[in-house]
Amino acid sequence: MVTQLPSSTKKDIIYPETDGQPLAENTKQSELIVLIKKNLDLLFANEPNVFVAGDLFWYPVEGDNVTRRAPDIMVAFGRPKGDRGSYFQWQEGNIPPQVVFEILSPSKTAKEMIAKYKFYNRYGVEEYYIYDPETTELSGWLRYEDELAEIPQMINWVSPHLGIRFELSDGELQIYRPDGQKFLT
Repeated sequence: MVTQLPSSTKKDIIYPETDGQPLAENTKQSELIVLIKKNLDLLFANEPNVFVAGDLFWYPVEGDNVTRRAPDIMVAFGRPKGDRGSYFQWQEGNIPPQVVFEILSPSKTAKEMIAKYKFYNRYGVEEYYIYDPETTELSGWLRYEDELAEIPQMINWVSPHLGIRFELSDGELQIYRPDGQKFLT
């Protein structure tokens, strides 16, 4: 006699909330992640429908627990603040995070960063920023039509969604609020 196992349903799918990896590999990286995330929290404190998160899994496809990323910082406009174990896009009005930041660590490879770019491009990120604290290189991409296109000049660039301005000063990333005030440390 053959016993048939019941087929898996969407209810049976487990979406992990952690990959067991630390938030950051070093103090420079962790300080920048916290600095940007907390200042964005402050910037949008009075906006009930701006969700800001750090190192949170984002699952864009219902029923797929493999397709995911945990951006260092992500911002989703049109989504309420609140605690989440993960960001399930189909439960969030199918709204992807519009802005994503990655702070490079020494172990991140070019292959990994290309995979992240492809993921963010495919799933609708509108602004994507990468900063390398070791080389002080700042890169950015902005969605133009259906593709993330590289921003040719990041110095004094103002994020269309966030209104923040980027500078490199004394070999370090400086970010300024829309009111011209430097991000708080």
